Amino acid sequence: MEREVEVEPGVSLWVQDLPPAGIGDGLPGEAVLLVMGADTSGIAWPDAFVERLRTRHRVVRYDHRDTGRSTHAFEEHPYGIADLAGDAIAVLDACGIDRAHVVGMSMGGTLAQVMALDAPDRLASTTLLCTAALSADRDGLPGPTRDVLRMWQEMTDPRDERGELAWRVEHWRRLHGTALPFDGLEFRALEQRLMAHAGRSDSPAAHSMADPDGLDRGAELATITVPTLVVEAPEDPVNPPPHASHLVEKIGGAARLVTVPGMGHALPSTVVSPVAEAILSHAAVSEGAARRR
Repeated sequence: MEREVEVEPGVSLWVQDLPPAGIGDGLPGEAVLLVMGADTSGIAWPDAFVERLRTRHRVVRYDHRDTGRSTHAFEEHPYGIADLAGDAIAVLDACGIDRAHVVGMSMGGTLAQVMALDAPDRLASTTLLCTAALSADRDGLPGPTRDVLRMWQEMTDPRDERGELAWRVEHWRRLHGTALPFDGLEFRALEQRLMAHAGRSDSPAAHSMADPDGLDRGAELATITVPTLVVEAPEDPVNPPPHASHLVEKIGGAARLVTVPGMGHALPSTVVSPVAEAILSHAAVSEGAARRR
């Protein structure tokens, strides 16, 4: 089921709400909300990944503002990154979901941390993929590689559709890492799908203009009580190790770490299964613990 969710006058989000499938006689778990990274449509969550989660859960994915089929109007309706966490709560409200397992990728992991701090009663658990702890100075940890930073500087350069597609595939190549084989055809097909979904091929990069104020909350992370799984991607060129272990340390007892060998800042078919299985296991354990309380 697809719907539009208005988050403020003149700004709507595209939302896809998928029921659980193939659970047999078992009872479905609580819903899963997938929160994608910066300037990336919810369609970027691989279908195989979504279908694996649906074997146990209702799954909701959506387009952030200024991505996909959601409203593109940053100049008329500016916002801060923290506001996007409020958008995620608005999606839950519109879908009638009281609590969800929130899975955040990259910037989506940043938003999931904000949600865990500000609305813990709405989260059954959270899983943080390829993300860093909320902190203004990154606590002295390594930043993105020079190759990735150079590509980001080119993001809004004018290109025709063919050139844009080639640029995006190369961007994924840099994000993917070298430990696992990179399938350019897989990511080309992904980007063709994203362009078709959005009905446009440009890269407005609105999230890079959004105000980061309110995200310097690293000192608060130790107060998180939501069961949290942090997925470490050893080949991540954006938030490389030890970002994941640092995040677990900052959160403390509510968090645990799992490493997916070879994973970079992407979800290729080669890592879909281990990542999905880790989330399903984490959700089941979290729900079991909640029932025992």
